[in-house]
Amino acid sequence: MSFWSSLLSQVFLQHALAATLLASLACGVIGSFVVLKRIAFLAGGIAHGVLAGMGVAYLLGFSPMLGAVLAAVTMAFLLWRLTLHRRHNEEVLISALWSVGMAAGLIMIAKAPGQNPDLMTYLFGNILMVGHEQLLWMLCLDALVLLVVTALFPALTAAAFDEEFAQLRGIPVDALRLLLLVLVALTVVLLIQVAGLILVIALLTLPAAMAWHAPSVGSMMRRAVLWAAASGTAGLWLAYELDWPAGATMVLATALLFLVSETKARWQAKHQ
Repeated sequence: MSFWSSLLSQVFLQHALAATLLASLACGVIGSFVVLKRIAFLAGGIAHGVLAGMGVAYLLGFSPMLGAVLAAVTMAFLLWRLTLHRRHNEEVLISALWSVGMAAGLIMIAKAPGQNPDLMTYLFGNILMVGHEQLLWMLCLDALVLLVVTALFPALTAAAFDEEFAQLRGIPVDALRLLLLVLVALTVVLLIQVAGLILVIALLTLPAAMAWHAPSVGSMMRRAVLWAAASGTAGLWLAYELDWPAGATMVLATALLFLVSETKARWQAKHQ
């Protein structure tokens, strides 16, 4: 059966498509800020630190998603403190947190009692195994991200373009930077179900990069959401038809669309 006919009858494919679309919302919105502020490296640090929280959760017998959320928010706060005063060695410290977080998570998961979970699920994602609980988590995180961004959109946009000017206008730039990193952290947790920790940065940045030439931040976010949804759905379809890993195929589909979009933009700029 083809992907589209199987979609009508197979619950796991319906869950996978729902997870893809839910991830696309936060991916496009928060990814736009990540691209505008050039903080993909910080997002990578948060993503790799999440594994430590999952390991602690498994060790204590709690939900790994709860551990992921707590670890992501903690990593966001630590990275905010490291970058608050623009230290010269901040990249080294971020890299250290990046590595230590992942190493600690691997050790804790290995030492968890009972049957150890498949690490490949967390490292590279397994969207075909998403169930009702994971979809509910994603829906709640999506709602929180969209609610906060909508409420603080003018201030977040001003701080994204010019922090010094925003500070002169009385906008609490440092607090907004922390808030943005927390939102990035929640989005990373949301995307773990789709592409895993290693591939999550591609989904967070490439759709927003494709929408870079939009006339406004709001338009950029809308286009990024559509790009994320289109490339994610295309990747899911290809993965089913070719029997490829879903998360990796979705990232490749997104990268291919980015390459086509970038080539088209360069060609148009050259011939104007």
